[in-house]
Amino acid sequence: MPLSEQEQRLLEEMERSLYQNDSDFVARVTRRQGRPSYTSITLGVLAALVGVAIVVLALAFKQPWLGLPGFVVMLAGVLWALRPGMRMPKSGAKAPRSGGSSKPTRPSSSGGSFMDRMNERWDKRNDHGQQ
Repeated sequence: MPLSEQEQRLLEEMERSLYQNDSDFVARVTRRQGRPSYTSITLGVLAALVGVAIVVLALAFKQPWLGLPGFVVMLAGVLWALRPGMRMPKSGAKAPRSGGSSKPTRPSSSGGSFMDRMNERWDKRNDHGQQ
């Protein structure tokens, strides 16, 4: 069931408010979410299968000392396959910011990470385009 116009406006207003007032929380939550990396899943499953093969070979040749590294490889492969995706959200996923921000922006030449500076430049560009 689609949202009414009033509900859509209210939802957009709530999103803008969240992005302005609690941008640190939004950044943390957005980083944790993401699509799975199929390369990581494939490599993790392959590593787990190699670990299982090492454990089976250790049992077949009666070499218990070889079972421990096999188990470690198997466990590392499973953890690698299950780790969360680290992709950034699509550029359209971020809600537009309105002109009245409660957080002062610092100049691009000051400290901070490269991505912070790029985000500030993007926000400034979007703010100028809306006026």
